Amino acid sequence: MNSKKLIILGLIAAGVALFVGLDGHQLLTLENLQRHQAEIDRWIAANTLTALVGFVLVYILVTALSLPGATIMTLAAGAFFGNLHGLLAASVASTIGASLAFLAARFLLRDTLRRRYSETVKRMDRGIEKDGAFYLATLRLVPVFPFFLINLAMGLTGMKLVTYALVSWVAMLPGTFVYVNAGTQLAQIDTLGDVVSADVLLAFALLGLFPLIAKVVVGLIRRRRLYRKFQKPAHFDYNLLVIGGGSAGLVSAYIAAAVKAKVALIERHKMGGDCLNTGCVPSKALIQSAKVADSLRHADRYGLEAVPVKGSFRKIMDRVKRVIAEVEPHDSPERYRKLGVDCIFGEARFVSPWELEVVQGDGKRQRLTARSIIIASGGRPALPPIPGLKDMAPLTSDNLWELEEQPERLLVLGGGPIGSELSQAFRRLGSQVTQVEMGDRLLAKEDPDVSERVLEQFRAEGIQVHLNHKAVEFVEEKGERIAVCEHEGEQVRIPFDRVLVALGRAANTASLNLEALDIKPERNGTLPTGEDMSVVYPNIFACGDVAGPYQFTHAAAHQAWYAAVNGLFGDFKRFRVDYRVLPWVTFTQPEVARVGLSETEAREQGINVEVTRYDLGDLDRAIAESRATGFIKVLTKPGKDKILGAVVVGPQGGEILAEFTLAMKHGLGLNKILGTVHPYPTWNEAAKYAAGEWKRANAPQGVLGLLEKLHGWRRGKAGGAALGRASSET
Repeated sequence: MNSKKLIILGLIAAGVALFVGLDGHQLLTLENLQRHQAEIDRWIAANTLTALVGFVLVYILVTALSLPGATIMTLAAGAFFGNLHGLLAASVASTIGASLAFLAARFLLRDTLRRRYSETVKRMDRGIEKDGAFYLATLRLVPVFPFFLINLAMGLTGMKLVTYALVSWVAMLPGTFVYVNAGTQLAQIDTLGDVVSADVLLAFALLGLFPLIAKVVVGLIRRRRLYRKFQKPAHFDYNLLVIGGGSAGLVSAYIAAAVKAKVALIERHKMGGDCLNTGCVPSKALIQSAKVADSLRHADRYGLEAVPVKGSFRKIMDRVKRVIAEVEPHDSPERYRKLGVDCIFGEARFVSPWELEVVQGDGKRQRLTARSIIIASGGRPALPPIPGLKDMAPLTSDNLWELEEQPERLLVLGGGPIGSELSQAFRRLGSQVTQVEMGDRLLAKEDPDVSERVLEQFRAEGIQVHLNHKAVEFVEEKGERIAVCEHEGEQVRIPFDRVLVALGRAANTASLNLEALDIKPERNGTLPTGEDMSVVYPNIFACGDVAGPYQFTHAAAHQAWYAAVNGLFGDFKRFRVDYRVLPWVTFTQPEVARVGLSETEAREQGINVEVTRYDLGDLDRAIAESRATGFIKVLTKPGKDKILGAVVVGPQGGEILAEFTLAMKHGLGLNKILGTVHPYPTWNEAAKYAAGEWKRANAPQGVLGLLEKLHGWRRGKAGGAALGRASSET
């Protein structure tokens, strides 16, 4: 704790001690006030201004330090200064005192709270930013809630001081007036209970509903204003319209059909989206061929003769296409029509918040209406505006699968998951690969030790990795393609045959006519979504790549659940999307699989964590397969087994991670993993051994010391008894 906080705590402690030392709790009582009312009246009459200023200062001190007596002070305001001046003095003083308590709580505790519970604080702040004023007004109006607790609790939120002070002042006025007015009849009050009757309390409770009612009314006014330019249809063709037949769109449509809603899915190209046609499925098929090639090339690891790999790239790509064809029926229009989804092929554009115009391939146009619309139009690889790049016929994750000849020299721009996966795959298939990354490491979202392990493997396999290199120009000289890069103030020229661009993605929103609805996408095309996945309008939702921020198939499916459920049932209840336990895997070798916090993120967010590591080189199954490399890293609360994050770097990383993901989702700690029987020898035993490492580091040393003495004593006792028996028998 810094010196400023110690000074504040010292001042608070001194104030409380002074109050107790002067018997403030005895002075600020109804009986004492009535006993001395006449003489206090006489003194105030002679010193009105001094008395008023002194009263305000004392009231501020009592409120700021959360001392008992604020109610008596409010009665005193009416008794000695009358309704008008008393109300003014009490309301101003109570507001200033409450604001000081609010600031003290924020200064002393908020940073600590933010470090330890960063995600909770962020969610709380978002709620306060949206509706905090309404909730504060309700708490102030209903006298059931202790005001000093409200002061302290609100200080821990992100509410602005001006908002807090203004709302508090206005909302406390009715209650303050009741007590000030009662104070004008001080002699007739026997107990504080006489001031506020049951009827008055009920009136306050009903008054406390006013801010919540106002919130609903304001919401209705905003909604009416939002939709005022459009004519809502008298009836709808569908309950839900879904734009896009990729992962997010398919899941949205599936959920709607499952709950018997009438739903249509509009796709302009191929069902299955990027994941099936250009992303997950083809890339993993290519990676598997590359893995087999690497295994053949290094068969001597397993006591076999190494085989020089000679493959036909055309055949490899034919296999990739066959894999896509085998998976395709899972996402086919025939399957979804059987499920009850109307599948329509064409390009959709908004006419109103409830209506789409669909232009089909033959030019035919039709208009469809629905209560809710989900935008799941996906994304595409982003091409940076580097001079000369377009002239190089750049490859991306979209058009790569049309390649028929393997490039001898492949240049890969980007050190993220896609660039890294494809760099290694093409290297293992025989291409000379150069990977260029503008940052200082690969897989920048992971911890440095994770990036370093991948970099070591890449360089060991012969991939030329250039970090801190920025591509600034592409040229062709004497029939050879050259990438010009900047590195530490100098130019580096890299020759290549084909260039693969893996520098992020942009959302497909340009053709949706969003300007008709005044919806403005971000620079990369993604749409601004709320916690319920809505986009500006309460009945329009987005999910998948078009929504961000996680561009994974499983993240798209996760978002789609919220979009579909809120789209169908949002008028009754809305669910907020939860990203706290979202795993992902980069399918390089070693695989990199993570869920939750990384060490770097914990440090940046000021969260104290305990880090447990387990070396996969010690795992029997890894040794048996001659793949004894990699590690598991688990982040927990210090001294606790609650998992905050986990990363697996090594073979089968994605499968091992599933156990940690399940544990995090359902609040299971490392002790539960350790106490679970795992079959031997399996890769998933690694999760148990990682839990064992944590247990060993957190073993109760004091108890173990006592047990050691107990076992020593028992050995001595048994030995002495045996010796005694032997002597008697002799």
